[in-house]
Amino acid sequence: MCHGIITIDTNFVRPYLDASHLIIENGKAAFVDTGTNHSVSYLLDSLTPNNLDASDVEYVFITHVHLDHAGGAGKLMKLLPNAKLVIHPRGAKHLEDPSKLVTSSKSVYGEQVFFDLYGDIEPIPSTKMIVIDDGEIIYLQNRPLKCFYTEGHARHHYCIYDESSKSVFSGDSFGVSYRELDTKQGEFIFPTTSPTQFDPHEAHKAIDEILAYDPRTIYLTHYSGVTGINRLAEDLHNAIDHFVEIAKKFKSSAMRTKEIRLAMSEFLIGSLKAHDSRLSDQEILKFLEVDIKVNTMGLECWLDQSG
Repeated sequence: MCHGIITIDTNFVRPYLDASHLIIENGKAAFVDTGTNHSVSYLLDSLTPNNLDASDVEYVFITHVHLDHAGGAGKLMKLLPNAKLVIHPRGAKHLEDPSKLVTSSKSVYGEQVFFDLYGDIEPIPSTKMIVIDDGEIIYLQNRPLKCFYTEGHARHHYCIYDESSKSVFSGDSFGVSYRELDTKQGEFIFPTTSPTQFDPHEAHKAIDEILAYDPRTIYLTHYSGVTGINRLAEDLHNAIDHFVEIAKKFKSSAMRTKEIRLAMSEFLIGSLKAHDSRLSDQEILKFLEVDIKVNTMGLECWLDQSG
């Protein structure tokens, strides 16, 4: 535990893909993102070893309402008697009534895969929510946690600046960095452009807003703490531009989905090789296959929406 921050693997799909973070201050706690319904037991199990119980959790911060981040929030909130859920105003309605969120996700995954991944999404009463303004500070005891909007990944996204640890909890606004892809050159990072609200301009802006806090560490949901922030930010900016170029290149192709996936795969494999990765192409694709699929879907949504 560093600065009262603990990483909890939510075991979504595989180990070391999706994290929740527990922040502890003066015998009280907050979770940042929850994973899915299947993850709730892991979050609760993290309390006892830290001399906490469910009544000590004051806040559940949901960076955005994509279900790998928020799918377990309803179930978790029922088990935390004193907690308030902290949410972006555009996300609140989807957790109070998750029906549209569920319908949209089922259209992506199919009904059976959706249920296997997420289970039944439980609603959260508005009385249990704190709907935050941009720049609003939530105090965990005397520890200020500043919430600021970062809407490039999704329009219902915010990040959290923790002054005590000089860190940012970035959700998906500072990309994805799997520990299995680390090399002697450090962490490897790339953007997540998942459907349906990816906006390249806002995605660039979000990275710069995170950098403005000069964080020592950024805690990603996929997957946990990264340092070397300036290099990673430059890599993210470059990759966003490259993804956009790929999407535009194949915008009118009859094989658009296949072409974008292939070009993104080639770019990420090449980038990892340049990062001194010793993994084979097949091993790299094993880790990135789902991200490439979902990123392609998001880029296609952006192409269709941008005309």
